[in-house]
Amino acid sequence: MKRKTQYVLALAALAVLAIGGSAWAKVYTFQATPLTPGATGNVDAKTDKTGGNTNVTISVDHLARPTLLSPAANEYVVWIEPQDGSPQNQGVLRVGDNEKGDLKMTTTASKFRVIVTAENDQHPKAPSNRVVLQTEVQE
Repeated sequence: MKRKTQYVLALAALAVLAIGGSAWAKVYTFQATPLTPGATGNVDAKTDKTGGNTNVTISVDHLARPTLLSPAANEYVVWIEPQDGSPQNQGVLRVGDNEKGDLKMTTTASKFRVIVTAENDQHPKAPSNRVVLQTEVQE
């Protein structure tokens, strides 16, 4: 009887982990480019309960303010580039004096590239070639 109870408890624990694990966000690591070689960061991506949207949070560290780049820029802009589409401007990534920043966004894409570019304008129509961080996300 004791063995059967332990077996049932073990199965229940595995079921909880399997169900709960699918709700956890996956973490993807940004790759820095030669423009900001010391920059680091992560993208946390989590598909919502309906499976229609992906909630994305990016966090960066050791990213110098864009005005300190050479040549200087005014803003860092975050882009989501769906696997089968054009890059979409997700907004400005604000970086403080502590060289940290974060931004939250939502996309309907489940496979996409996240790009952070140095820009002179906060509303560019397309990303510049001044990529500072990037990673691929597959939810």
